[in-house]
Amino acid sequence: MTEKQNTLGAATLARVAAFAALIAALGLPGSLNLFGNAVPLTFQTLGVMLAGAILGSRRGALAVLVLVLLVAAGLPLLAGGRGGLGVFAGPSVGFLLGWIPGAFVTGWIVERGGKAPGIARLILACAAGGIGVVYLFGVPAQALVAGLPLGKAALLSSAFLPGDLLKAVVAAFVAHGVRRAYPAAAPGRDR
Repeated sequence: MTEKQNTLGAATLARVAAFAALIAALGLPGSLNLFGNAVPLTFQTLGVMLAGAILGSRRGALAVLVLVLLVAAGLPLLAGGRGGLGVFAGPSVGFLLGWIPGAFVTGWIVERGGKAPGIARLILACAAGGIGVVYLFGVPAQALVAGLPLGKAALLSSAFLPGDLLKAVVAAFVAHGVRRAYPAAAPGRDR
């Protein structure tokens, strides 16, 4: 990797900021609590998947990290207007923190697909990072914070799976279209 690829230029910072804003904007429709689950269903995981699939591992994770830091600073950027340090003591903390490695893994898988990863790779990447990794962090944290057995927390979280799988497919098709229309948006590793 060259030194130029290691630096955060204005274009990279703009992309990171734009995706942090996109993830925040996807929280505007609000949230929905399914089947008594304390963790809400939101569209924001779609933004996490898109960040990884379009920006790549490092830039995608950085975009999510920026959003998480802004939430920690008190900005109401999560669905339902939530923000502040209190969010990090709630049952959704693992899902929120899992967004960062989730975007990284999504981007990492996409980057290994070369300059033009196919739809199947993009769907796999979005599902592995945006669902698998996020749940890997979210379910145990929800169980711990809510005082639930791990199996019960996993069962509650399974209500999100159909919607999350749909988000993975949508994110894959959007990322495929963006990468075809604007190849310069792809991470340096892809070019």
